Amino acid sequence: MPNKQNGRSRLARFWPFRAAESRHGQARPDRRARVDHQQDWRRLTRRRLLVGVTAFALWAVGIEARLIYMQVVQHEELVARGERQQHRSIDSHAKRGEILDRQGRVLAYSVDADTIYAVPTDVDDPRATVAAVCGALGDCTAEWRRSLEMRLDEQRAFAYVRRQVSPDVARRIAALDLDGIGFITENRRYYPNKTLAAHLLGYVGIDNQGLSGVEAAYESEITGRAGRILIQTDARQRAFSRVERAPTRGATLELTIDKYLQYLAERELRNAVREHDADGGTVVMLDPYTGEVLALASEPGFNPNAFAAAPQPALRNRAVQDVYEPGSTFKLVTTAAALEAGITTRYEMFDVSQGSIRVGNSTIPDMHTYGVLSLEDVIVKSSNVGAIQLGLRVGPARLIEYARRFGFGQRLSPDLRGESAGIVHDPARLNDRAVASVSMGYQVAVTPLQMAAAVSAVANGGELVEPRIVRAVVRDGVRTERPQRVIQRAVDPGTAAELTAIMEQVVERGTARNAQVPGYSIAGKTGTAEKLIDGQYSSDHHNASFVGFVPSRAPAFAVLVMIDTPRGARFTGGAVAAPVFQRIAAAALRHLAVPPTINPQPPVLIASQTPRRIVTSLAGHRSAAPDAAADATVAGASCCNMPDVHGLSARQALAVLGRLQLGVSVRGVGLVVSQDPPPGAPVGRDTTAVLRLERHPTSARESDG
Repeated sequence: MPNKQNGRSRLARFWPFRAAESRHGQARPDRRARVDHQQDWRRLTRRRLLVGVTAFALWAVGIEARLIYMQVVQHEELVARGERQQHRSIDSHAKRGEILDRQGRVLAYSVDADTIYAVPTDVDDPRATVAAVCGALGDCTAEWRRSLEMRLDEQRAFAYVRRQVSPDVARRIAALDLDGIGFITENRRYYPNKTLAAHLLGYVGIDNQGLSGVEAAYESEITGRAGRILIQTDARQRAFSRVERAPTRGATLELTIDKYLQYLAERELRNAVREHDADGGTVVMLDPYTGEVLALASEPGFNPNAFAAAPQPALRNRAVQDVYEPGSTFKLVTTAAALEAGITTRYEMFDVSQGSIRVGNSTIPDMHTYGVLSLEDVIVKSSNVGAIQLGLRVGPARLIEYARRFGFGQRLSPDLRGESAGIVHDPARLNDRAVASVSMGYQVAVTPLQMAAAVSAVANGGELVEPRIVRAVVRDGVRTERPQRVIQRAVDPGTAAELTAIMEQVVERGTARNAQVPGYSIAGKTGTAEKLIDGQYSSDHHNASFVGFVPSRAPAFAVLVMIDTPRGARFTGGAVAAPVFQRIAAAALRHLAVPPTINPQPPVLIASQTPRRIVTSLAGHRSAAPDAAADATVAGASCCNMPDVHGLSARQALAVLGRLQLGVSVRGVGLVVSQDPPPGAPVGRDTTAVLRLERHPTSARESDG
């Protein structure tokens, strides 16, 4: 018994459930039951393993599919996103080319300026950073402060704080040593002469693009090629920059204007506007032969270094953007049309004794009551009645044709942005009353530049020359001249000569006596036009103008002066604009060393001590100058051969012959048409060359340099 119990105890130790079953009278488990149990356990394990492997496989497939989608389908998008997060490229604007006057003096150039930027991800406390920056800047508005706080609070790698600051501001910001605040170098346009030629030069925006004037018209030439700066952010969101591509400097512009003449025109215009309490004014000075703009002034002016602070009207270039009714200066066009068509002559008499003329239902008065006037005196005294009589004979078709011949109703210069074409009506729409108005300079709108170009056509013998501002473009050391261009012929040389003679009398004994410059013959015409205010011509608002050229028979320049709404007892062109012309012309003639044309002093000849050399005149004629051996010869001995000075002006001929110590006798005005001794003849120091000059408009005019 004990043995049996011990045996069951040992069996129960290994098969307790079997022992329990035996105690309840059940059969013991057999071998097959054990095998079935083991098989069940294996199946369960296999199922669990299969589920796990399947889940892992599906997870792996999903991962692979996602990777394939990201690496193949979304590759470019993700790369671009990563580049945006780590890299930011900004344009580094090229230095704009310099702008020079005709003598090479700098009018505009670019300087380096610091721009403050921020890396918002590096800024821990935007509010404190903005407070520190504003404390250094000293001019933050509440709106600007809020805007900067918003930009610094964003999660991005770059934001502008303040562009193109002064060196002093940059030093103050740098001294703060703020996290996330850095500097890059940009270019800023600088105009060293401040307001000088501001309307002509224009101005440049914050992104280095030309917005006005020559800066805008020649943007593609001046701007150069932009560079690129790469700003990179590392894994710790620290930013640093490097130059990816260096910028290329733009071309240099050489303008036609003379800095001194520009200053002179602006000074006299500003003084006149202040003296007469006028709304503004403009001065245009042209070389009538080449169309070069020597000066172009507009008042009020502005400083292009701070153009944003200037009132909008001050930014307007009145010389090309404003149009006005020219008044009596337009009578030159009416006269030219009549003379050219053979309708009248300079000496035909016109009865203007009634002091007014009735056209249609209107009665048009004269400024004064005259008697019977010649055509010349109609212009000299600026008779409206005489001009209307002449205009009605000319007719609307021919009158408008000659207005267009002289350049009115069209844009003349591609160098000047925003130029107005003016207003010239269709002749089919003009009745007699309208023709009468146009004849005396009403119902036609012109720009000051157009009027200056029209009178320049008279000065040069009848050719309308395109006004130009840019003389040459210099790129990579190569200077490319901008050629002059004749737009069309306005009148024949004979008509131009007759108009010149009439305009000389206007200055000598007519309405423009205030334009006289002692020692010089001047041709000009005054104009006084009532302004149209609220649809009615006002007797209190006028445009006062004068246009002329000097010397009248060999002009060095033509000038238009227009004063907008002079106030006071004096408001006419002769009283307001002609004196401005006189002051500008007198100083300009001295500056350009133009010799007097009325009773000129004979040249002072001094014995030369220079060795023998070849003298080349401005026209390219060559002659030999005396050498040291020739200096030892007695007076009257042959020193050289007479040079050929045909086609030169008196000034140029005197310059050539003066180098040879020859006496010169000048007869007439204009260009040399004959000379005695003839070219090539031997001459001595006591020889007096006799030069005969005539006005010869069709000849090419040599540059005075």
